[in-house]
Amino acid sequence: MSISLTTWSLEQTSPSDLRPATPPEGDDVTIVRAEVPSPEFSRFLYTAVGGDIRWNDRLSLTYKEWQEIVEKPGAEIWVAYEKGTPAGYVELDPQDDGVVEIIYFGLIPAFRGRRIGGHLLSYGVQRAWDLTERWPDREPTRRVWLHTCSLDGPHAMDNYLRRGFRLFDTKVEEVEESETPGPWPGAH
Repeated sequence: MSISLTTWSLEQTSPSDLRPATPPEGDDVTIVRAEVPSPEFSRFLYTAVGGDIRWNDRLSLTYKEWQEIVEKPGAEIWVAYEKGTPAGYVELDPQDDGVVEIIYFGLIPAFRGRRIGGHLLSYGVQRAWDLTERWPDREPTRRVWLHTCSLDGPHAMDNYLRRGFRLFDTKVEEVEESETPGPWPGAH
C-alpha cells in the first residue's frame, strides 16, 4: 500500500539563528559525546529511537557499513541520559564546504514529552556549530541542516522551528508503507 510522505528540509546559516530551549529542571539529564566509535551502540540508539516511527533505512547495513559511519572524521553522536539511562541522541554528519547535517535526532519513546528533546536538539546544534573545536582539520561550520518528515513525531517540526531552523525545501512523494520495525527488528 502506498502512502503520501512529506519531507521538510530546514537549516540554520549562523550560530545566532539558534534559539536554545530551557534545559529540564534538576540535574537528572546529562548530554555526553559517545567518543569511542561503536557500531553496536549507534545501532542500538537508532533502533531504540526510530523503531516506532519507521526508521528503517539503516537496518540492512552491515557491521562494516555502520563502522564507516561512526568512524567518519568529524561525525559525532551526542547522547542524552536521564539518571544514567540513554534517553535519546543527536548524530552529526559533517559534509563538504562547512556544512553539518543533523542526520538523526530523537528520543526513546519513554522519554518523549518530558522537555528533553528541545534541550538535546539545542545542545546538538551548538555542537554542530563548534565542530571545528574538536575537529580542527575541518572547515568552520557555515550551515547546519536537517530534514524531518510526516512520519516523525507530532512535535518534531515545532521543535525545529522553535530552535530557529528555517524551512528551505518541501517534497511530497508516494512511497510504499513500511512496517514499523520496533526497537527489536527481527525479534518474534
